[in-house]
Amino acid sequence: MAGLSFDLTGKVAIITGSGSGIGRAIALGVSQAGANVVVTELPGKTDAAIETADLVRKEGKEAISVELDVREINSVNLMVEKVIESFGRVDILVNNAGIIIRKKAIEILEKDWDCVMDVNLKGLFFTTQSVAREMIKKGSGKIINISSINGVIGSDERASYTASKAGVINLTRTLAAEWAEYGINVNAIGPTYLLTSLTKSLFEDDDFKEKYFERQSIQRIGRPEDIIGAVIYLASSASDLVTGHTLMVDGGWTSV
Repeated sequence: MAGLSFDLTGKVAIITGSGSGIGRAIALGVSQAGANVVVTELPGKTDAAIETADLVRKEGKEAISVELDVREINSVNLMVEKVIESFGRVDILVNNAGIIIRKKAIEILEKDWDCVMDVNLKGLFFTTQSVAREMIKKGSGKIINISSINGVIGSDERASYTASKAGVINLTRTLAAEWAEYGINVNAIGPTYLLTSLTKSLFEDDDFKEKYFERQSIQRIGRPEDIIGAVIYLASSASDLVTGHTLMVDGGWTSV
């Protein structure tokens, strides 16, 4: 079909929180589709970021690693400045950085709530805002926010997390409406629980696994690599008419 392309050759993609897990999988996935990659991680995780960047280079693409704390607006702006200095442009932003604090709602402290919101919602917004300023200058861009199935369903011990991820979904809609005139598409992805080093303990819990397979139609555990296709689609020209949408990659969890 003429005009249909998932090729990201020559594009510059920023992937936040990409030192490991889902972020690393996304970084490698977009590089295999042709993009040059900016790997970001917290200051204490620079070794992981460097390792991801090295893996991207092995795919034959350019990569830099940049320290980023999305809770600090100055850190966000410095990151964007370094990207422009290194590549001269930014075409794709994947807001992957996130945090969860599992507690019963009655036990959540103010500092717990603020920590989750500062990363998952406030940090995501101001990172997006800073990158969008550069995208507006060139009249195009693809922004992809990683939400969660917990953005559309409730879940025990995740009050702050579910609130933040639901906020990401509606923020995605709002930014899509505001920035369409600048040629910027803003979409989200809602993954199911994926097996990473952070979720390994969940999948070792028999009660959790039983609930997981009761709710999820596709009877296997999701992996970080399972969302690469969705990211590439939303980052490519194949999705040029798609904006404000949340693509659920959840094995059917939210379909029943």
